[in-house]
Amino acid sequence: MILDKYQLSADSSLMVFEFDSIGPKGKVTKVVQYSETNLKDVYNLGFGDKDPNTGEIDDFNVTNNGDSMTVLATVAATVYAFTDKHPNAMIYARGADKARLRLYRMGINNYFAQISQDFQVYGMLDGMWLHFKKGVNYEAFLVKRKK
Repeated sequence: MILDKYQLSADSSLMVFEFDSIGPKGKVTKVVQYSETNLKDVYNLGFGDKDPNTGEIDDFNVTNNGDSMTVLATVAATVYAFTDKHPNAMIYARGADKARLRLYRMGINNYFAQISQDFQVYGMLDGMWLHFKKGVNYEAFLVKRKK
């Protein structure tokens, strides 16, 4: 995807990424963290603002920095980097609330043609994983890099 992205920094395992959102609210550090689940090769994508006091991810804070598409493109760049290093990984993502889930769904819908060139995309509906179709209100998403 050719979209503006922020500069990323990452740990050596490419499990944790950080970048700064810059806008009217100032500079806000964001964190993307991939966590192993109890399922083989399935990783949870955690994302949110970095709490300046604890260093933890706050996935409920709404920054409203006017750069949501740049932020989503930057998160997408971490998926590419992570699956370059972990080619068998399946990435599970679910918004922390309905607004974030809607934002993720809109991002996938808007760029599905490009995303589907590199990834198999699934959506969860009523507890079942289905091949992603535009316009469906999924509960969660799963992507796997094509080989």
